[in-house]
Amino acid sequence: MSTQYLVLLGMLALTCSLALASDASPLQDFCVAAKNILAVLVNGLACEDPKLAQADDFFFTGLDKPGNTSNPLGSKVTPVNVVQIPGLNTLGISMARIDFAPYGLNPPHTHPRATEILTILEGTLYVGFVTSNPDNRLITKVLQKGDVFVFPVGLIHFQRNAGYGNAVAIAALSSQNPGVITIANAVFGSNPPISDDILAKAFQVDKKVVDYLQSVF
Repeated sequence: MSTQYLVLLGMLALTCSLALASDASPLQDFCVAAKNILAVLVNGLACEDPKLAQADDFFFTGLDKPGNTSNPLGSKVTPVNVVQIPGLNTLGISMARIDFAPYGLNPPHTHPRATEILTILEGTLYVGFVTSNPDNRLITKVLQKGDVFVFPVGLIHFQRNAGYGNAVAIAALSSQNPGVITIANAVFGSNPPISDDILAKAFQVDKKVVDYLQSVF
């Protein structure tokens, strides 16, 4: 009997941990992120008095404007999350516009707190994600205007312009603050740097290669 009880508790604990794997559900109509409460540490942002909420707390403009892609990657992400719209606080959603110059790349990255669903508005994109260990399968697709693709939460993924003109996509994410970890920046541009001994062994390359990559990032 005691063994069955322990198994039941274990299953309940696992169920609870899965239920908390995304942004918590709101307990009121909305929770506009407070602008002046900087010292309060919560899992999310502290709330303004709802009686003070204004329309601008739920508003963003400019997503129709192309992002500046004149950079080495040839892409620009315009986020619309809780930073831009305080009224998104606790609501568990956000979005972004992604612009691509010809051959532009949104490099391999992850969103630690969100699944992403991508819709192509213009152009052609080659997209993909890599499954977790031990398989590390690369799953890819060429997307045209009107196509939709999903990147599961936490998995490394990328998008590259596969056409000859500009491309535009809209991403929706299942978190008010999905976060982004760009793999190359995190590994070779950390502050302070990761030891080149560690990276040389991890990537099975000479330390000079690691030193060069760290100098770039």
